[in-house]
Amino acid sequence: MTPAARFSTAAFAALLSLSAEAAPPILDAPIATDPASYKVETVVSGLDHPWGLAFLPDGGMLVTERNNGLRLIRDGKLIGERLDGLPEAFKESQGGYFDVVLDANYAANGLIYVSYAEGTSEANHTAVARAKFDGAKLSDVTVILRNAPDKDTGAHFGGRMVVLPDGTLLLTTGDGFQYREKAQDISGGLGKILHFDTDGRPAPGNPFIGEAGANPLVWSYGHRNQQGLARDPATDTIYQTEHGALSGDEVNVIKPGLNYGWPVATYSVDYSGSVISPYTDRPGMEAPLAVWKPERFAPSGLAVYRGALFSDWDGDLLAGSLAEQRVDRIDLDASGKVVARYTLFSELHERIRDVRVGPDGAVWLLTDTEDGKVLKVTPAG
Repeated sequence: MTPAARFSTAAFAALLSLSAEAAPPILDAPIATDPASYKVETVVSGLDHPWGLAFLPDGGMLVTERNNGLRLIRDGKLIGERLDGLPEAFKESQGGYFDVVLDANYAANGLIYVSYAEGTSEANHTAVARAKFDGAKLSDVTVILRNAPDKDTGAHFGGRMVVLPDGTLLLTTGDGFQYREKAQDISGGLGKILHFDTDGRPAPGNPFIGEAGANPLVWSYGHRNQQGLARDPATDTIYQTEHGALSGDEVNVIKPGLNYGWPVATYSVDYSGSVISPYTDRPGMEAPLAVWKPERFAPSGLAVYRGALFSDWDGDLLAGSLAEQRVDRIDLDASGKVVARYTLFSELHERIRDVRVGPDGAVWLLTDTEDGKVLKVTPAG
């Protein structure tokens, strides 16, 4: 049976007919963090909706602007205009340039990867380009991955990337907004996390390699619109955040081959308030680690804090929010369970697009506005 047949209309209805509910992993009310305990410094401003940030070994940074491409920051200053050479992005609605990451062997080969939206209003997709960066300019730009199938919507591209220790990459994709059932169809790339090598080929050991009709790039499925993805360097655990529709945003622990439920099992309701699914948990589908409900958090960038500057945060998740304009620190115990959450940076009144932990343990934020900022957070005093 092909994956498309497996999730036909009849099969989809059959999944909904199953019963049994899991205990809801709803996040408790957040605890406010005293802003006097940290210092927020504006390092750079004037960016056009910055989206992703990568730290260079020489202390510089690469930052993507959603509508402009890739920028270089050194010594707290923007260097020149955008770095030329990237493919032109599809910039309608939520489209544009997304994330940037360094190759695992960047010190030797200078390779970087940029995710972006590509195509037209009638046919667009998420793509990844590889380029060589010599510290000043890009060269040898190659598009290594184009997600399929195309969609005719300007929403839900995903686009967040993580580089794994073996040098392979993970990429989040969205469900295309109007094609949510496609998240359950493993023959395509909508609503998935894809796993590939530095040439864009399916990574060895991917869970659906060899299965008839399956997309060999698929690593996990059943996702809606994922804009947070992070690896814990201490445990190799992969965490992800994704948007629900009206509330029901999720934090997930991602493992290869698993189905994360959308839209069969969800805590979300549609924007009209109508029911998407009567079920929040189904057999064979992974329940989220935590859910934002009833608030509409709209999660963005995600980081796992490992550093010396904020010792109380060690091992916790830092989840950026667009709608709530803050960061939530999700406190995890030694077993990985949520024990509490704390609000951070709400006094900034800024949509937070990305959250990163710097080499020295400082927390870095990108704000999602036409006058976007790069912010550095360190302990007060």
